[in-house]
Amino acid sequence: MKSDIEIAQESNLLKIKEIAEQIGLNDSDIEAYGDYKAKFKLSTIKNLKNNKAGKLVLVTSINPTPAGEGKSTVLIGLADALRQIGKSSIVALREPSLGPVMGMKGGATGGGFAQVVPMEDINLHFTGDMHALTAANNTLAALIDNHLQQGNELNIDSRTITWRRTLDINDRALRNIVIGLGGKTSSVPREDHFDITVASELMAILCLSTDILDLKKRIGKILIGFSYDKKPVFVKDLNIQGAITTLLKDAIKPNLVQTLEHTPAIIHGGPFANIAHGCNSILATNTALKLGDYAVTEAGFGADLGAEKFLDIVTPNLDKNPDVIVIVATIRALKYNGGQKLSDLSTEDTQALKEGSINLIKHIENMQKYHIPVVVAINKFATDSDNELELLTSICREKGVPIEISDIHANGGKGGIELANAVVQAGEQTSNYTRLYDDDNSVLDKIKTIATEIYGAKDINLSPKALSDLKSIEDNNWDKLPVCIAKTQYSLSDDPKLLGRPKDFTLNINSISPKLGSGFIVVQTGKVLTMPGLPKKPAALNIDINEDGIVNGIF
Repeated sequence: MKSDIEIAQESNLLKIKEIAEQIGLNDSDIEAYGDYKAKFKLSTIKNLKNNKAGKLVLVTSINPTPAGEGKSTVLIGLADALRQIGKSSIVALREPSLGPVMGMKGGATGGGFAQVVPMEDINLHFTGDMHALTAANNTLAALIDNHLQQGNELNIDSRTITWRRTLDINDRALRNIVIGLGGKTSSVPREDHFDITVASELMAILCLSTDILDLKKRIGKILIGFSYDKKPVFVKDLNIQGAITTLLKDAIKPNLVQTLEHTPAIIHGGPFANIAHGCNSILATNTALKLGDYAVTEAGFGADLGAEKFLDIVTPNLDKNPDVIVIVATIRALKYNGGQKLSDLSTEDTQALKEGSINLIKHIENMQKYHIPVVVAINKFATDSDNELELLTSICREKGVPIEISDIHANGGKGGIELANAVVQAGEQTSNYTRLYDDDNSVLDKIKTIATEIYGAKDINLSPKALSDLKSIEDNNWDKLPVCIAKTQYSLSDDPKLLGRPKDFTLNINSISPKLGSGFIVVQTGKVLTMPGLPKKPAALNIDINEDGIVNGIF
């Protein structure tokens, strides 16, 4: 089979104006970025508010192997398949980050015959959203340090500054740095840090904002540190929220592209689910809902991370609750969760599959707690044996959950017809969305609820710093916000080596940070890094370009 990028480059794309026409839009509703990309005008989104919302399908997954399990591929193929059975569907996806593209996973636009295109553009610079976020983030950092340099009227204690600089690439050398060296003209020396752009609060704010005024209001609420008399200092105190918002005036507009089968795809925002809330923008999802019968969207990593955050943080801000949850599973990942070595995953092992299936069962049970119909999609690999497929199918049916084998990677939408029919059938059932916790609960109660109900922990343990952070949050009355837990994607626990369905473990909490612009509290667990590093053999080693400007090797 050809590589993903070869398949993408050989496809016949429609002009973006034709894709817009499919969903009832014309030239005046979009801003074209060349022939195959466009942004929605904010006026267009505003005009859609009174349109009836379609069905909302949330695609999530089990805990993955390091290579990922093709969740985006299944989502894209499902949307294509819905069109093949006569439904008007629209994809709503996150934007790729250069960190994974150049790091471990490579491209993030689907795979095989289920991709969003133009693949190279989306994976690289796209329409410049990531660059705008990086620039806005670092402009804010520069203005904070300039305030210290120019007299520090707000009496900011530089040791308490929480705002970090960002870069949209994995660069471990910048995790912990010292700035301001070089004398009086080079600002105040202090410790600083870099996060990857997708971990920035600005990314979360962009994805949770409902319009440009909401964006500006949220930016003004960002906590940047404390004064020497322990009073919180916000961006609005510097009076620079207008300038930062201006840098994001185009980035807030969702992007329109297409799948290989010409299904409209809205791609916007890209917070990581292991260190942020992991979902594309509210503007993108709401727009998709108003333009099709089915909006098919994604939550990052496993259901313990992205889906929980989508349901507890994002859904209350959407125009529509999810109607169906699709959990993507692979034979490979379940065998990995059952103890089979990564190097042996292509070998049949029904015992490892049976033992690892408890991971899938836990995710099913977790999603059912929200009282939304669940469908399981097996993303089929060529190495899956008939015995393994039959075993997993029987396990899910014993749980009373619809399960369909999809061959989307090899066959595109045609390989997801049965899955599409199952999703339509599930979408006709009653969905009584129920949130896991109430915002009025204490911060500790909210953390414990997620830890025990979703992860399966017996208890939580707070470090001395986390206890101090919690006291500050309570003293400042910031405790009525939802919580966003930063945790490894490889395990239900905070230990990536505890696979399957770990029990009787304690969730270790290192710090608790108020993200007042985003409107949630970040709870840092385990050893999750907000600035990842590159592997020994990064994906960048495979990427090249020829004399005609043709890119290869992204995936």
